[in-house]
Amino acid sequence: MSNMYAMHVARYKLFPEIKRQGLWTIPQLAIFASEESHYSVCKGAAFLGLGTDSVHAVKADERGRMIPKDLEEQISITKTKGVVPFLVNATSGTTVFGAFDPLPEIADVCERHGIWLHVDAAWGGSALLSRKHRHLLTGIERADSVAWNLHKMMQAGLQCSAFLIKDDTGLLEKCFSAGASYLFQTDKFYDLRYDIGDKSLQCGRKVDCLKLWLMWKAVGTRGLENRVDRAVACARYLVEKMKKRAGFRLMMEPQWVNTCFWYVPPSLRGQEESPNFWKNLGRVASFIKEQMVKRGSMMVSYQPHGTDVNFFRHVLISPQVSLEDLDFFMDEIEYLGSKFQPQ
Repeated sequence: MSNMYAMHVARYKLFPEIKRQGLWTIPQLAIFASEESHYSVCKGAAFLGLGTDSVHAVKADERGRMIPKDLEEQISITKTKGVVPFLVNATSGTTVFGAFDPLPEIADVCERHGIWLHVDAAWGGSALLSRKHRHLLTGIERADSVAWNLHKMMQAGLQCSAFLIKDDTGLLEKCFSAGASYLFQTDKFYDLRYDIGDKSLQCGRKVDCLKLWLMWKAVGTRGLENRVDRAVACARYLVEKMKKRAGFRLMMEPQWVNTCFWYVPPSLRGQEESPNFWKNLGRVASFIKEQMVKRGSMMVSYQPHGTDVNFFRHVLISPQVSLEDLDFFMDEIEYLGSKFQPQ
């Protein structure tokens, strides 16, 4: 929803007449997002009537970060076709690799072309709370809007999402307001600035921000910072232990708390050059996951990515996870992997 808000507001700022006259009064529009961006970007484009074809996938490097050069090239090509680029969606903390797009360079491109910069920091935005790790979000202060999910890294109850916007001219009210007179009377005895309901798409909904306020009051700023620092430290612990264990094969060094890896069971070791190695390795994650579920021992996600066969994606969030739990995680994979037989 936060990413869709960004699209809606950015479009309104460029073409305010769309609120009354609809899509047929404006030119064809284009959104640019990394090929590693969240699927909600395409969903939002479809919901807003722009169509998923309006979302242009920008190439990412080997670490999953948007390539600014490709972004600028695609924007220039799009302009020559008479299409209007109106929003760039950068990602701070991609879903799979936990990658952080290079915001300063992307902001430079957006400024040169006069395009709204939205940062989807739903996953990685919590790094801002850590003095040790906030450098991952360098340049986010240049964004026009930011999405941040507190129900992810911060562990607030589902759902708790923030949409932050730099504009101070009342753009949200102008874009979303319907001015229902039975709710938003202009002659109330109190300050009308407290009537913020017309700023959002929804009317009746839960007070999601209360979850953040209560958590912040209970844990404190340093407590939230400790959650972030501990999660990153635990992810590093897992990575260093994997490097010392046979069979664990990292896809890359984690940038955040996403640890992506293959497990090569004993039955496949030494066969890396055989023609069926990768096909068989692609079966390992689903085999081990099935055993985990049937044993009731733990849960971990797996997936393919591009040309890469199935790998495990361990995402560490909970402050209740101990180092002993992480040791068990690796022990269990080793135990279940020992039962795997190649085809």
